[in-house]
Amino acid sequence: MTGSTAAEHRVLEDFDRDGYVIFRDVLDAELIKEVHGHVEWLQRKHPELRPEQLGHELLADDPFWVRLVSDDRLLDIAELFVGGDIALFASHYILKPAYAGQAVLWHQDGAFWPLEPMRVVTLWLAADHSTPENGCVRVIPGSHKQDFSEMRDSTGVDNVLGKEIAVDVDESEAVDMVLSPGDVEVHHPNIVHGSGPNTSPNRRCGLTIRYIPTSTLITEEQPYPSAFWLRGDRGTVNEYQPQPRYTEGRHFPFREAPSWS
Repeated sequence: MTGSTAAEHRVLEDFDRDGYVIFRDVLDAELIKEVHGHVEWLQRKHPELRPEQLGHELLADDPFWVRLVSDDRLLDIAELFVGGDIALFASHYILKPAYAGQAVLWHQDGAFWPLEPMRVVTLWLAADHSTPENGCVRVIPGSHKQDFSEMRDSTGVDNVLGKEIAVDVDESEAVDMVLSPGDVEVHHPNIVHGSGPNTSPNRRCGLTIRYIPTSTLITEEQPYPSAFWLRGDRGTVNEYQPQPRYTEGRHFPFREAPSWS
């Protein structure tokens, strides 16, 4: 085993052991600058939403968002974990504003998702520097090897989900996902993770991207609002949204917009 194959093998070994892995400098600074512009455009367009809640229901009519999650550099990473037949299940910006960003309490992603089987991987793309001070993601290494635990309502502190895992979490085991813009953290649907509030003067924005193999069934409405076929064989178990076409004045303007018209 040589070259990239050996490197991929090590990545998969780390992921199997820990439930997460980090890829550095995945996307270039120019595209990340467009991501910043896109987030700010979404905030202006949807003042009724908290910045932590720019979610998947907005995606079907957003050419830049679909272009972003279709980027070959991201799909190449996803392919390591779900194979070459790839669809998007969901994507969500979680933007924690300075001094006021909400926490995300301890949880397991897959406990919320209508997928059968639960074959899915999350890529967490850093748009900003992500640090303990501004509420970076924290994971419990190895916790992906346990089954899903029940969730319970939790409104005692201001938080994104309104819920938390219904078991005690040993926070001394948590590892901070310290990321720079363009870095990608990948995690398993079963891993216990969360993040603190942003009480710093620095915004923290990340984009979650949930990729599935086209053999995984989305068990809710078809086509799901953010379901897009992206690579390989589209399969037969899901319907997918059509690729949105760019209209000047209606959509966020980006470099490749003409090819999406």
